[in-house]
Amino acid sequence: MGRREIKNQILLLLGRPDLAAILETTASLSARDLIAPLFSALCHRDELVRWHAVSVFGTTVDRMAGQDLESARIVMRRFLWSLNDESGGIGWGAPEAMAEIMYHCRPLAEEHLHMLVSYMREDGPEAFQDGNFIELPMLQRGLLWGIGRLIPRYRQTLAPMGIAGDLRPYLQSPDGDVRGLAVRGLLLLGDRMEGKECDFLKQDRHRFKVYTGDGFLTCTVADLVRQGRPREE
Repeated sequence: MGRREIKNQILLLLGRPDLAAILETTASLSARDLIAPLFSALCHRDELVRWHAVSVFGTTVDRMAGQDLESARIVMRRFLWSLNDESGGIGWGAPEAMAEIMYHCRPLAEEHLHMLVSYMREDGPEAFQDGNFIELPMLQRGLLWGIGRLIPRYRQTLAPMGIAGDLRPYLQSPDGDVRGLAVRGLLLLGDRMEGKECDFLKQDRHRFKVYTGDGFLTCTVADLVRQGRPREE
């Protein structure tokens, strides 16, 4: 089967509703054969295809890392490059896929978790230039989804890094999805979202949805603040 046929078959597979069946099928395929179609799928017009690609990236690159860690690192570097201004690209799906890979693969998380966090941060003084702040709200959505995905698994690493302070400015975003995902991240960290600075969020009727792997959860920002306990994937 040629590359184009493989790509088309993978795209068709990713469009199916049953993620468990998709993961079972892709687990039997060569990880190297999956990577190129998965990168293409991150830009697919179908939302379900895009998110299923994120899920399959997680298990596939974890499997790859178990066989050849350096090959898995190369995949991560491709994502980092796609988010680099010099790449000429935009990096659609990169933060989400990086997060899902790190969720499954602890060695890659140990090496790259700080990079994902850096996309929430501006550069500081010269001695502390560790920020790579992403300005585009559509990419911020993916970044905050990724942070939320990782908090339950790596809370003891992320919390001391001060990510609560990184998330809080997003509560003022003009993008409702960004606000909602920031709220979700803070709640996952244990923030009770109390005080005057959060009162306005209790009136925020913007409706957004979060991919869970089993589908999508939909709620308003206000609902999430009031519930105070987002679902942890």
